Amino acid sequence: MRGAAALAGVFAAGLIAWALAGPVWALAAVCLGLALLLLRHVANLAALADWLRDPLARPVPQGSGVWEEVLVGLHRFVRVRIKQEQQFSEDLVRFRRAVLALPDGVVLLDARGCIEWCNPIASQYLGLDEQRDLGQPLVNLVRHPDLAAYLERGEYAEPLTLRLRRGEGLVLSLAIIAYGEAQKLLLASDITLAEKVETMRRDFVANVSHELKSPLTVVAGFLETLADGEVKLDERRRQGYLEMMREHTLRMQRLVEDLLTLSALESSRGSSDETFVDVSVLLAGVRDEALALSAGRHRIGISAQDPVLLLANAQELRSAFGNLVSNAVRYTPAGGDIRLSWRRRGAQAVFSVADSGPGIEPRHIPRLTERFYRVDQSRSRETGGTGLGLAIVKHVLTRHQATLEIESEPGAGSTFSAVFPARRIKSVAEAAT
Repeated sequence: MRGAAALAGVFAAGLIAWALAGPVWALAAVCLGLALLLLRHVANLAALADWLRDPLARPVPQGSGVWEEVLVGLHRFVRVRIKQEQQFSEDLVRFRRAVLALPDGVVLLDARGCIEWCNPIASQYLGLDEQRDLGQPLVNLVRHPDLAAYLERGEYAEPLTLRLRRGEGLVLSLAIIAYGEAQKLLLASDITLAEKVETMRRDFVANVSHELKSPLTVVAGFLETLADGEVKLDERRRQGYLEMMREHTLRMQRLVEDLLTLSALESSRGSSDETFVDVSVLLAGVRDEALALSAGRHRIGISAQDPVLLLANAQELRSAFGNLVSNAVRYTPAGGDIRLSWRRRGAQAVFSVADSGPGIEPRHIPRLTERFYRVDQSRSRETGGTGLGLAIVKHVLTRHQATLEIESEPGAGSTFSAVFPARRIKSVAEAAT
């Protein structure tokens, strides 16, 4: 509309010039008006072309006439686009923050399998550099045949378990999600702990099965012999068979009881029903159990300095102390010495069981608290051990914020010590007040 009005004004000026000065001046006036209109359009066009070289850095130029309407519409469009760009940038920042907060590694791959972006967790897991490795093929940086085959196969319904030799045997679960135009999102999760737990579970089931299989086989064999009417047994052999069946049955019973105890300790988060236990009374009871188990085969002594009250679950504590003492009795040869002691060590308190047994080689000590770990398999079974005693001790002490210390030397005996923190100790005098 404004362009038509401008042309009408030019021709109106020409008519006026015709009426006043003749046709020549009318033509000159029209040409001058058209030239001015053209110059104005050229100036607006030049301003628009100059703005288009960097549209986001500068505002839309001002215009006149018909250009004003065009440039105002363009200004509205630019404002909408700038707002959209800002929103997109904010969304991208939030997305990257969310990805950076993920506990898993994230790698963006293009259609050729090259890295477009990765988060710090992925860099840590896969040994990548977040800047230097961009644009590099992932299989060239993580050289593992299973990963190369997984990417080449293109079937990502099941995740890939990748075992790396870096660090302490890192185990990753890699899942790939396809998106966009042949692009891929790789998620790397650390499943090292889960793998260790699964291995421990399998070993535990295998060990329990093995521990139960031997006594069950013995009992079943004797029962079959006793039930066979054609086999004639004298009373002495019959009693011998029954005694061996009883021993193996007791062994299975001890194993089941220890398994139930260990299961209860592992399934509950912390120790409950805690009271102040009189240590001197507890030690006397543990010593009586040791004497009964030893049956006079060992010299068992006890010393208690500064008797105190210990905040603990009495049943769990008695189980832990009893396991330490029974181990000493079982593994110390007849005629040996076993000494129970309770003493203060600074602000802490220590319960120790020292024996004059064969001792333990240093390589075995770190693994003694593992379930079913035995230094001498045959000797452990002969003495009636289940292989779970020290595992129970470790769990009980952990629930009481205490630690287990083991000192041993081959041929020089062993000392097992339970060290309790000061906050669980109260003197008898304090309790009286």
